[in-house]
Amino acid sequence: MKDVEKSRAELLRFINELTQKMQDIFAENFEKINMNFKKIFVDLFGGGRADLKLSDPENLLESGIDIFVEPPGKIIKNLASLSGGEQSFVAIAIYFAILKVRPAPFCILDEIEAALDDVNVDKYAAYLRSMSDNTQFIMITHRRGSMEAADVPMVLQCKMRVCLSYLSLMYLKLKTN
Repeated sequence: MKDVEKSRAELLRFINELTQKMQDIFAENFEKINMNFKKIFVDLFGGGRADLKLSDPENLLESGIDIFVEPPGKIIKNLASLSGGEQSFVAIAIYFAILKVRPAPFCILDEIEAALDDVNVDKYAAYLRSMSDNTQFIMITHRRGSMEAADVPMVLQCKMRVCLSYLSLMYLKLKTN
């Protein structure tokens, strides 16, 4: 019986140590992501303020995350007050903030800029280019500004759920010159 109690105590100690380590890692990364989010938000929106806060800071691993933003010249009570494009831009800023802390080798972006107006598509594309040193981005888009910013634009033409042709725009450019 003593062996069981000793094993249980050891296991509980290990769980507590592991939980503390996870809390420390989460708190450190959350702070880095928040700092990046504040900066990226200002860069993308051309001003304003942004902040991420834990809804229950005493319980890090189960806490929700509250998003506070103020685009330039606006006072926002909640995210639902933002336009669809502004909401998308906030989500993009958070995503970029996470990628700055934990860069991925490659990332597929499927029309995440679809709700943005043309000016913000250009801002998005420029910021995406600035992040391409650490991550290779594959974009699926119909937006001209995003396509123009791509290093290697590709065209995939599909009709009736069957892909008919796949062309590299670089090849087309070379062939026409």
